[in-house]
Amino acid sequence: MPRRNKILVPEARKGLDQLKAKVAGTNNPEQAKFEAAAEVGVPLQQGYNGKLTAEQAGKVGGRLGGSMVKELVKMAQENLDKRS
Repeated sequence: MPRRNKILVPEARKGLDQLKAKVAGTNNPEQAKFEAAAEVGVPLQQGYNGKLTAEQAGKVGGRLGGSMVKELVKMAQENLDKRS
């Protein structure tokens, strides 16, 4: 089973996974990180990835994280527009 990062609100896991999938352009949350890795040329695969360098792992995390922040800002702006 893949290692999961501990999040502050465990109930938010499903929503976070859906957001990752949306940002990566896939319907499968489990595939999101692999698609993001492929886009930046990182050889991420199912199972053990201990041979990845910190730089490679950071490219995947940074790609998803940065895109997730952009998407969250966009969603917040849309919600504010609806309230006006």
